[in-house]
Amino acid sequence: MSNDFRGLTAIVTGAGSGIGLAVAKKLKLEGATIFGFDINKGEMEGIATWIECDVGDSASVEKAVARVATEVGVIDILANNAGVGAVGSVIDATDDEWARLFNINVAGIARVTSAVYSLLKKSAAPAIVNTCSIAATVGLPKRAVYSASKGAVMSLTLAMAADFVKEGIRVNCVNPGTADTPWVARLLAAASDPVAERKALEARQPMGRLVSAEEVANAILYLANPQQRSTTGTVLAVDGGMDGLRLPH
Repeated sequence: MSNDFRGLTAIVTGAGSGIGLAVAKKLKLEGATIFGFDINKGEMEGIATWIECDVGDSASVEKAVARVATEVGVIDILANNAGVGAVGSVIDATDDEWARLFNINVAGIARVTSAVYSLLKKSAAPAIVNTCSIAATVGLPKRAVYSASKGAVMSLTLAMAADFVKEGIRVNCVNPGTADTPWVARLLAAASDPVAERKALEARQPMGRLVSAEEVANAILYLANPQQRSTTGTVLAVDGGMDGLRLPH
């Protein structure tokens, strides 16, 4: 354990479970104070201060950030992790799915960042880390809407990094491979053969297993660490080699 996060304050969206919860737990262990934005409290008890927030709704975001501002005057870290998924090709996709995923996965990052911006500017070492996906850089079957939204998240990350670099606000993102999270668990449960589907998901990653939420959280903490002052506009893959490796079968 380092002292790099001791005394810092973070907002983690989607902190009730999965990657967001893993990030909150690690920040807590490192001595940070965490506000967890989520629709549900999940497993945040004793780890983060839960603030009910729907990142897909501007009024909800503004209310949540206003609540944070009554307790602290500075936010050092913003982990934009909240997101939703969808299964299917463009033929299967509905207008509602397109609107919902882009509203939550992409505009959600923008509206939370905008609302927290004035608190981030007061930090001595402000950092934003967005949770993107391997789907932004690799074509995955039956993930059309989700992939499009995550491609937008990666581009948004770079644009935000360019916009905020002169103010010293670093912006980066992580691209997890298929992670062992509650969302993937629900996806597997809905499959006709969950065991075979899990094996297929594991096999498509060169390391032969799913990425853990803790591994992704470690990457997020690396990017958020105040010691990484020259790391901005970076896309960090945590994907078991899925993006970069081409192994013989």
